[in-house]
Amino acid sequence: MDDPTRIPSESVSRPRFIEPVLSDPGSLDDILLVEDNPGDARLTVEILRELGWNSTVHITTDGDEALDFLHRRGEYTDAPRSELILLDWHLPRTTGRKILAELEGNRALENVPLVVLSGSGAAIERLEREHPQADASLTKPLNPDDLVTTL
Repeated sequence: MDDPTRIPSESVSRPRFIEPVLSDPGSLDDILLVEDNPGDARLTVEILRELGWNSTVHITTDGDEALDFLHRRGEYTDAPRSELILLDWHLPRTTGRKILAELEGNRALENVPLVVLSGSGAAIERLEREHPQADASLTKPLNPDDLVTTL
């Protein structure tokens, strides 16, 4: 019998466990939010709190900083292991595309759900075709009130 919480393994390179994680947000201790827009980051954290997510949300503002956090290097040698990664696709320095490429095959992170967020629906469609290693991809709504529904 097919497990509805997993994408068929032939279409992805990493296990997908997004639905169980999202259905029990209280089980998450640490979330990494990779977002260069301070307003979007603040709004995302506020909405997660409104939705009952009490996880610690660690915020990095560019791709290099995110990779340092995930690989626990530089100023992040003591960083906790993220249990969910929310990744903005359009980042300064190292882009979301490069982050996904670097994380692919990383055994320490292969079971960490990764959700890509983008303000462009076209970017999401291309991402889903070219980078199936993302567990989910969401278009950020233009209206901040719609972000509650999206998250």
